[in-house]
Amino acid sequence: MLWIEIFIIAVLYFDLIQNEKSNCGCNVNRNNDDRRQDSVFGAGYDESQCNVNLNEDIDDVERNAGDMVLIPGGTYQLGTDDIVIEGDNEGPKRLIQLSSFYLDKYEVSNREFSYFTRLTDFKTEAEVFGDSFVFTLFLNKTFKEELKDYRVAQAPWWYKVSGANWKHPNGPDSYITDTMDHPVIHVSWNDAKAYCAWKGKRLPTEIEWEAACRGGHRDTKYPWGNKLFPNRKHMANIWQGTFPNYNSEKDGYIGTNPVHLFPQNEFGLHNIAGNVWEWTDSNWSLDDTKEKVKRGGSYLCHHSYCYRYRCSARSHNTDDSSAGNLGFRCAKSA
Repeated sequence: MLWIEIFIIAVLYFDLIQNEKSNCGCNVNRNNDDRRQDSVFGAGYDESQCNVNLNEDIDDVERNAGDMVLIPGGTYQLGTDDIVIEGDNEGPKRLIQLSSFYLDKYEVSNREFSYFTRLTDFKTEAEVFGDSFVFTLFLNKTFKEELKDYRVAQAPWWYKVSGANWKHPNGPDSYITDTMDHPVIHVSWNDAKAYCAWKGKRLPTEIEWEAACRGGHRDTKYPWGNKLFPNRKHMANIWQGTFPNYNSEKDGYIGTNPVHLFPQNEFGLHNIAGNVWEWTDSNWSLDDTKEKVKRGGSYLCHHSYCYRYRCSARSHNTDDSSAGNLGFRCAKSA
């Protein structure tokens, strides 16, 4: 594939909080001092030339977008005493009383998000800023060489790529034409909030998310139980192989998978672990309301470096951050 010459117009600083288990780059944050930039393609570049044809059948979108499951009110477990990553504050275990609520059965897909943007002319923060984070395996060698000075210092497998956004997930020459049923990515917490509000919904709290993850059970490590591969079956889209250079794709996917795959727990939720990180409505700390909790891990998580596809695992990003493994699902009070 031929790549258009990239003109680097600013030196970017990446605010990355180190993963305590090792250093997976789970917390790649957009620099708060970033501002909207001119296109790196110069004055002759027309973004509309790269737009995907999003003229999907609206009836199909409406038919598939309303699936939610009822999470009944009751006493649920939050946290664990089997703490893996101390700095993530994933313990101690306690019991929390929750009211009933609804949660999307599936992560929000490209198809659903495209419908939203067509009707509202909504622009994601990645589109406004002009860039987003892309994982190394989705960039060719020429492109990576041009961007080698613009990697995340503590996680050099992440590149901040101009022109990457939800419509162009791996850069301006990539498209979502064949992945309309995959989860939308490169969406910030603010983008996710806007979509959920438009649907008459909201983001789940992290307490709600964890209650839903365990499927009504307690002391379970994963949404489906305590064995990662029960009966040698892949239950989630996570990394297999040697990170970050080789993924064997034994679960069938090197990146995201369609939102309807991998049924995982007794509440009937799909991909509540793995596939993409999911934003929650909760703050990471009381003194920093810009840092938002995300849950569930992603297709880049592996036991050896980012063991965060467990129900108790937590991570966070700033509310304007976006990346190629970060999406969401919506909730609604019952």
